[in-house]
Order: sequence, then structure tokens, then C-alpha cells
Amino acid sequence: MVNASASLVDGHQVDHHLSSGKRLARQLGAAAIAASAALFTLALFHVHPLTGWPAFLTTFGLLSAGTLAHVWATYSGTIPGIKHNSVMTSTVKSRGLVGVLLGVVLTGLYVLLYWFAAYLKGAYVLVDPLAKLISGQPADQWFLYGTLYTFAVVLMGVRMLYRYRHNKYQIFRTLSVMFFQLGFGFLIPQFLKLMSQPEFYFTYFWPLKYSYLFPNDIKWLMSQPGGLGTFMVFWGVAASFVLTPLLTWYFGKRWYCSWVCGCGGLAETAGDPFRHLSDKRIVAWRFERWSIHLVLVSIVVVTALLWINSYTEGEVLGEASQSASKWYGFFVGAMLSGVVGVGFYPLLGSRVWCRFFCPMAAILGLGQRFFSRFRITTNGGQCISCGNCSTYCEMGIDVRKYAQRGENIVRASCVGCGICAAVCPRGVLKLENGKVSDRFDGAEKPLAELIKSLKS
Repeated sequence: MVNASASLVDGHQVDHHLSSGKRLARQLGAAAIAASAALFTLALFHVHPLTGWPAFLTTFGLLSAGTLAHVWATYSGTIPGIKHNSVMTSTVKSRGLVGVLLGVVLTGLYVLLYWFAAYLKGAYVLVDPLAKLISGQPADQWFLYGTLYTFAVVLMGVRMLYRYRHNKYQIFRTLSVMFFQLGFGFLIPQFLKLMSQPEFYFTYFWPLKYSYLFPNDIKWLMSQPGGLGTFMVFWGVAASFVLTPLLTWYFGKRWYCSWVCGCGGLAETAGDPFRHLSDKRIVAWRFERWSIHLVLVSIVVVTALLWINSYTEGEVLGEASQSASKWYGFFVGAMLSGVVGVGFYPLLGSRVWCRFFCPMAAILGLGQRFFSRFRITTNGGQCISCGNCSTYCEMGIDVRKYAQRGENIVRASCVGCGICAAVCPRGVLKLENGKVSDRFDGAEKPLAELIKSLKS
């Protein structure tokens, strides 16, 4: 039975209100996580108290056990959902000192991963036995990254399941991103390597996985024996130009951004504690409109240049197209999607990449805004203007404004995560599909509205 007088800190009961068992579980959980971090840090400096399977099981076992113990002690016996207490004053979750330091650590990890991987070699030993088991090859920086990424999604996914256990949409959505990251984002690509097949990620499409439509990559895949590489090429093309438009027409961009995509999966699990940090200002929305579509235009131009160069055998553009590809990979593929996109979680919220720079989100957003059946309906008469929906919208949308007016929320940036509905105490918001033409004024002429939007 929940103690109504208990003080709650974003779902965390203050220690003096915890039972002795939960207090001990919290302390042991924190100690286990700290021990796991210590082992990882020692490995970076080539100090290996353990090697082989003992190293992997101890490091990641402590991380898993500590996280699960902390989650149980924090949310067991509490009312599910978001708690406001100290959210805006927490040193971790409100850009305090610990949050800034966490951002520095995450940013530094991505910088090492992309440009100074030699400094990570000491940690390869922690995941080497797992790498040899599922891929048949020694661990490298990308396997280490994939392992850390997958553990983050799965463990923090358990936290999401416990925190939003009152909402079926959140339960199924979280299970979906956990499944796709573990299966399609981690195990299947490694298993393909074990079978001497190309490493391929079936849940990433052009333009997010931009190289999948580059001519050299297509030629290389189609040259692989056995025909699987050819299937991968056709899957990539069909997923980008057939599957994506159809699913977006029916479900909006949520089918991908909040249910399948690995970037969105990390944002919705590990990034959940920081979702309220998204910038809600008009200036942020104006920057978003330009930045995300400029990235989309950039990858379209780069892809076109590469194909022109391939068709003319380099006679027209020479090395210009390859240089454009490398610069795009550096600025967008590394800096924006990794260093800024994840490293800035504790500073700018969990959807920096998805909101401002992801070209896949840009395409899906245009489809959702003008041609999709998806909308979030509102019941303005029930709205009490508490502001939960706007506060916790990770895309910076002023949801309350729409709710107060009783208007449908039809925005290109909305990823359909459903948190706004999950935190509403009155059931004002609902994620629904319906006729394309009845979502907003002018929706019956989507092409005209699209052109008008581009001119504004």
C-alpha cells in the first residue's frame, strides 16, 4: 500500500521513507553499478583483474543487477507515471553539476569511439568472449559500442516498463524497441558475420543509413556470394521507397521513430530521465525547421553526386562526390548523430538528433504532417492546464496549447511516443488514426498545404 505522505523525487522515494529492504537494495544497486564502472575504467587503462568470460559476466552482471535492484527499489509500491518532485532541481536532470559531468563523459566516449579508438582497446577484453561467440571475430570498437548500447536500451527499457506500467501503449512500445535493438540491431548483424555474410542492419534505411544507397556499397553487396547481399540491396530500396511511405501513411512516423529505430530506442529508454530538457522556445522550432531539412537536402545531393560520378566513371565530378560523402559522414554521421545526439542528453534532452538533424525523421515528418492518417486528438473540455504534456514532450511541442483549444496535434516533429497521453491526469490526449482529410484545416489538399509550408 502506497504511503500518501511519502515524498517522491521523480518516482524515487526519499531514503527516510523507504523500507529498510528497499534502502538496502538501492545502496547495493548503486555499489554494483559503481563497481562495474570501476572495472570498465580499469580496463581502459589496460588493468585487467579478470579476463575472458569472468570479465564479461562480472562487469555486465554487476551493471545489470545494480540497475535492476535500483529500479525495483525506486518504483516498487509507487504510483506509476511521472512525478514532478525535484525534476527541475535535480543535479542530474536539470543541467546541474552531475548532469554536466555526465554529458562530458558521454561526449568523450563518442569522441574516443569515432576518432581515438586506440584508447578503448583495453576494454575490448571485457566483451571479447561474447564477440567470438556470436560473430566468430575478436571484439573491436564497434562491437564494444554495440554491446554498451544494447545493454543501455534493455536495462533502461526495464525501467520504462516499471515506470509506465499503467499504460499499455508504453509497455508494448518499450518492448518493441528492446526487441529490435537486441535482435536486429545487435544479434542478427553479428550472426551474419559468423556466417561470413555482410554485416547488415535491416531496421536502418536510407537516408538514416545513408551508405545503403551509395553505388559502391550496392555493388559490393551484390558481388557477395549466395544471393543474400542482393536481397539486402532490394530490401534497402523497398524499405526506403515502399515500406516507409506506406507505414507512415497509416501510422505516422511513430512506427519507426518510437517503435523500431535504434536511435529512438536509446532516446526512449536511456534518455527518458532527460526528456523534459527539450527546448520549448519558438526559436528552437524555427532552427529545427531549417536544420533537419538542410541535412535531408544534403544527403539527397550527396547520394545524387555519387551516382552521377559512378555513371560517368568519375569524368564529371572527379573526387568531389567522394569528398562530399566523407564530409557528410564526419559532420552528420559522427558529430551530430553521436557526439551531439547522445552526448548532449543531459543538456538538451533525449531527442536532439531526432528533432534537429535526422534526415529519416525529416522525410517521415513530411509524410506524417501532410499525408498520414495519424493525429493526437484532444478533449479541451477536460484539460486542466497542468502542463505535464508540454513539459515532458521530448520534441519541444507545446501540447497544452492544442489541448486547451481542443485541436488535433498534427506536427511533423511529433514521434508519437505517447508520453504526453501517459502523463495526462485527465485522459485529454489520444493517439488515433482516421481520415487524412479531417486532421486540420486544409488537410483535404495536402500537396497545396505542403507547398504553402515550404514557402512560409
